[in-house]
Amino acid sequence: MRALQYDRFGGPLAVIEAPEPILEAGGAIVEVTRTGLCRSDWHGWQGHDSDTVLPCIPGHEFTGVVRAAPDLPGLVGARVVVPFVMACGRCRDCGAGAGQVCRAQRQPGFTDPGSFAERVAVPNAAVNLVPLPDSVRDDAAAALGCRMATSWRALTAVAGLQAGERVLVLGAGGVGLAAIQIARAMGAEVTAADISAEALRIAESLGAEPIQLTDGMGGEEIAGVVRGRHTDGVDISLDALGSPELAAAGILALRRRGRHVQVGLLADGWASLPAGRIIAHELAVLGSHGMAAGDYPPLLAAVAAGRLDPAGLVTEILTLAQAAEALPHMAQPDAPRGVRLIDPRL
Repeated sequence: MRALQYDRFGGPLAVIEAPEPILEAGGAIVEVTRTGLCRSDWHGWQGHDSDTVLPCIPGHEFTGVVRAAPDLPGLVGARVVVPFVMACGRCRDCGAGAGQVCRAQRQPGFTDPGSFAERVAVPNAAVNLVPLPDSVRDDAAAALGCRMATSWRALTAVAGLQAGERVLVLGAGGVGLAAIQIARAMGAEVTAADISAEALRIAESLGAEPIQLTDGMGGEEIAGVVRGRHTDGVDISLDALGSPELAAAGILALRRRGRHVQVGLLADGWASLPAGRIIAHELAVLGSHGMAAGDYPPLLAAVAAGRLDPAGLVTEILTLAQAAEALPHMAQPDAPRGVRLIDPRL
């Protein structure tokens, strides 16, 4: 099958003829129809994720059609989405319904060959395949395995967002734009901060109040701009990019007893977080890591009902060869924004 692969961190990416995925006991083979190009793929390529196995076929946010599932024959031919955390279904965390932090988790594109390929193997299919309603088409479904699902759980289950609250989204990439759309749909007032004018244009079209960041701004300066508009601070901040400066800004922009949710990977560490403010204002600093398959029904219902429109965030469909050129440039300030998808059949 055709796939995109890199053999060393930071090295060249090439479209290759790869071996067919191996069907494990209890697993499934999914033919990929769409897969997302996500900043996490860039982190993996850079070597920031210690679990990434080389050589690596990246890609962790995908939808497709089940082509083989010996233990679930009724799902063969069904359209599905797969959480990027593929849970074991047997550990204590999975038993508690928290497959997103499964201690035996596997991740396509990191620990396992990913979805920048025509087909991908999914282990433990009974707990990792999420059937899709016909009304949720491929472009919408491809954002559900990571960006939309991650933002949904971060705001609803982790932050406990309520209608009328103020939300600050730091970084208006795929996760950030999804968070804006979800927060607005839930009746929140949203402010979005980013260095990219293109990203802020999209954020504003989704109903967010934009804040233009400039290169070199620190956490206190960013928070000061936010507090210039919201004197008491925001109820919830969400770092969707992964930056010590943005994480610090999110915390400093909170009202007393506010909640900061860290979604973006912090490759450079947490050194600049304002611990004194966290203690004095009783702030909650929360991590959020994807969403278990069992938690998808409310999100799918919101998409099917038209309350959320993940397909509306899609700006481009790439071939595998185009993805090989695009992935290394994802961290550049001028990189295209919105959700870019790949059709690995092209």
